[in-house]
Amino acid sequence: MNEFTEANQRHWDECVPIHVASDMYDVASFKAGKSKLKPVELEELRDVRGKTLLHLQCHFGLDTLSWAREGALVTGVDFSEPAIEAARALAAECNIDARFLVSNVYELREVLDGQFDIVFTSYGALCWLPDIPRWAQVAAHFLKPGGTLYMVEFHAMAGVFDETPTVADLHVRYPYFLTPDPLRFDDDGTYADRAATLQHRTTYSWPHPTSEVVTALIDAGLRIDFFHEFPFTTEPWFPFMEETADRSFRLTKHDGSVPLLYSIRAAKGRREGDPPPASRFQVPHSEGWP
Repeated sequence: MNEFTEANQRHWDECVPIHVASDMYDVASFKAGKSKLKPVELEELRDVRGKTLLHLQCHFGLDTLSWAREGALVTGVDFSEPAIEAARALAAECNIDARFLVSNVYELREVLDGQFDIVFTSYGALCWLPDIPRWAQVAAHFLKPGGTLYMVEFHAMAGVFDETPTVADLHVRYPYFLTPDPLRFDDDGTYADRAATLQHRTTYSWPHPTSEVVTALIDAGLRIDFFHEFPFTTEPWFPFMEETADRSFRLTKHDGSVPLLYSIRAAKGRREGDPPPASRFQVPHSEGWP
C-alpha cells in the first residue's frame, strides 16, 4: 500500500463502528429481515439463486448478506479488517451463510482461489481505487466463463459539482477526468453521520470518467451487455434534492438534466444461446449504399 491507501484504510477502519451504529445503515431493520439492496440492482441483476457471488469492496457486508438472502452463495471482500469482523459477526447473528475476506482488491488473487458466477460492486467503490484497468483485470480474473460482472455506481458527472450544504445550484468544483494526483479531503464526519468526530479525517480519492470504466472492462476481455444512466441517486448529495417513493433522490432543480447513477452489466465470453458476435468492422448494408 502507498500513503494514500494507508490513509484511506485508517479512515475506513475508524468509520466502521460509526456506520454500524448509524441511522443510515439501519442495521436493526436488516436484522429484522429488511433487504439493503436498491431497486436498480434488484431489477437489473435479478435471479441470483444458487449462484456464487463475489462482492468487491463490501464494507461491513449489508449488501453482501442481502444477496445471500436472495439465494446467492456470497463472498465479501474489503481492505478494512474491522469491517470484515463486523460482517462476520452480523452473518453469525443473523444465521446467514457467507464468507468474508480481508484484502485490498489489487492483492485479492494472493488470498482467494476460484471463480464466480457473478462479480458485484456498487455505490461509491471505484473512487477509492487509483487504477481502474487493474481493477477490471482482477474482476475478470474471478469470473467464470459466461459469468456476469454487475456494477452500479455514482456517476462521475454528478461528482464534479459542489456538494456543500449551502450550495444553491449546480456548480462545478471537482474534475471529471483522472488527475495526476488524487483529490485530498480533510473532513469531519462521514456520509453516514455528518456529526461524527474522526481522528483520521484525511482521505484520498480518484475521479474516473465512465468511459475509463467501460474501456477497462472491454480491455479486460469482458463483453458489455448494457450501460445505463439514471437521473436519480441513492443519497441526498445536494440540498436541492427530494426523496421519492422508491427510496431514491432526485434533483428539485434541473431534474433529468444530469446523470447521477450508472450501471453496467458485462459478460465473460459468450453465454449459451447467444448469437455469434458481429464483426466490429462490419458496415450495415442498406439501399443506396455501394
